Amino acid sequence: MKANVGRKRVKKMFVSFILFIVSLTVLIVELMPIMVVITSGFKRDIDIWARGPFYFRPTFNSYKEVLSNRDFLMSLRNSLLVGVSSTVISIIVGAMASYGLTRYVFKFKEAIAYTFLGFRMIPQISLVIPLYVMFNYLRLRDTLTGIILAHVSFNIPYVIWLLLPFFAGVPRDYEEAARVDGATEKQIFWKVFFPLVSPGLVVASVFAFLMSWNEFLYALILTSVNARTAPVAVNGLLGQYAPRWGQLTAAGTIMLIPVFAITLSLQRYIIKGLISGGIKG
Repeated sequence: MKANVGRKRVKKMFVSFILFIVSLTVLIVELMPIMVVITSGFKRDIDIWARGPFYFRPTFNSYKEVLSNRDFLMSLRNSLLVGVSSTVISIIVGAMASYGLTRYVFKFKEAIAYTFLGFRMIPQISLVIPLYVMFNYLRLRDTLTGIILAHVSFNIPYVIWLLLPFFAGVPRDYEEAARVDGATEKQIFWKVFFPLVSPGLVVASVFAFLMSWNEFLYALILTSVNARTAPVAVNGLLGQYAPRWGQLTAAGTIMLIPVFAITLSLQRYIIKGLISGGIKG
């Protein structure tokens, strides 16, 4: 009996060790590119070219060049404005749509929901030319309003489908109690449902902002100078004859700061929201 217990313990320790090694390997593989980008921002271009990714003799020249580049700083401001604006609009509209799809009964409800999903699955490359023509006609090309609307077009369907299980999981008792107390539909949505689905709203806001922050194709085609966002500005650092790797990686590291700040500060709410949504779904 003791021998069997000992073998089971050894087997369990062996399996745990293998899982630890596999997890550590996956973590190293995932984090290595990020570490290379971060460390390369503190290197000279010649060191990046000639000495490889593991040589590290820090210098702040690349950051000085990037932070003194007014075009890049303006693009960061544009990315922040576009990301926040498109996220707020997408959350409000998407929450209203999810509320209507889950709390009301009407014909073609499922068809409408899957239509939104179909819109989200359409490749951006097939939509960017029609958007370019339409925005050019409406004089919205190379404007913050235009790029915000473009980002809203792919964020809203995502928010709708992400919030559907959260709204569907709210018990009818809350809704009925609010109606008995004389609450209007508007009050029920804003004062009852909005607080109850707040974990889902946090998750949707984070992912909507990150998708807008990292979006490149629409920003490349639909902007030129005035509304250019940070990903396009980073791409501009490739240079005419050779990439300026130090400035490229420094700018990339600066773009990573909001991503890390948002995900780390809201990590608990993101996990809670994803778990809640999975359970309710």
